[in-house]
Amino acid sequence: MYFDSIAVATGAAILLTLVAHVSARVLAKKLTWLPMVITALVLVIVFLFILQWDYDNYYGVAKPVFDHLLGYVTVLLAVPLAAMNFKGLPVERLSIIVLIASIVGALLPMSLAYLFSLSQETILAFATRSVTTPIGLSVADLIGAPLAMANLIIIVSGLLGGALARSLFRSIDDDRAKGLALGLAAHAFGTVEAWQISSTAGRYAAFGLAVNGLLTAVWVPIFIGALSA
Repeated sequence: MYFDSIAVATGAAILLTLVAHVSARVLAKKLTWLPMVITALVLVIVFLFILQWDYDNYYGVAKPVFDHLLGYVTVLLAVPLAAMNFKGLPVERLSIIVLIASIVGALLPMSLAYLFSLSQETILAFATRSVTTPIGLSVADLIGAPLAMANLIIIVSGLLGGALARSLFRSIDDDRAKGLALGLAAHAFGTVEAWQISSTAGRYAAFGLAVNGLLTAVWVPIFIGALSA
């Protein structure tokens, strides 16, 4: 498929992506075991194949728009956080859980990358694994990690977390625990999946994503800077 102007191509890319998203939401209601994020991704690929639209061309016009919107979406996570009921919530324990998750989420993948003798730049990129893309890329820029590698790590970890969540949660009944785990381990992808479970899970996922991102953005650059000194 070929478009005469960038504006038309951008509009078509946005429309295709939205159709894939809406279709994935409909399928997720009927097939609850099917992760919505994975379904939407597959649908985009199928649509591109049917339309004979080159992926590089689609990605080139869609990425600037959705990268821009992603920043606003991250800020809008404050809305479900404001609706959360913190009465009776063990805030101190919850804070400890998020703090530990933030530290483990960065240091564990960095340690594994070091054990596999990966390059220093790649090791630094793994520090962004557990935070959402806008925050992760900002952290990567601060610590000198390659942005493309950091972006890839964030996306892959989010996809895996969203895909495996349903099977891992079979013996867990508390939606708060499910949501918090998804927000901490799979950031934005996990938060999308959490909203498919329930509004409670979605709010706790947003809480985990936001607080974990904030903590990671503060301590990781300081920690990496201290190691480099």
